[in-house]
Amino acid sequence: MLTNKPNGTLYTGVTSSLERRVREHQSGLIPGFTKQYGLKRLVYFEEYRDILDAIDREKEIKGWLRIKKTALIRAGNPLWRNLAEDWNRVQMDPSLRSG
Repeated sequence: MLTNKPNGTLYTGVTSSLERRVREHQSGLIPGFTKQYGLKRLVYFEEYRDILDAIDREKEIKGWLRIKKTALIRAGNPLWRNLAEDWNRVQMDPSLRSG
């Protein structure tokens, strides 16, 4: 789930690459709801092996009232910390680079 600030607007989505998708949202490459509301803070996520299970869970969460969504976030991330804040700071191991 993405938000723009603690207890702000919430967005729930599904992707096959969380890091890529969050970076796209943070850089404003995805037009629409997340760009309009500045939703760049990753506050909650779940991982699934099967995309159909992930889509089912996304639909389930989207059907919840806000109070239930915020309780889910607070259970694992009580300070609503940006869980992706360190992703851009991690440097790729030079031995993994091509060329």
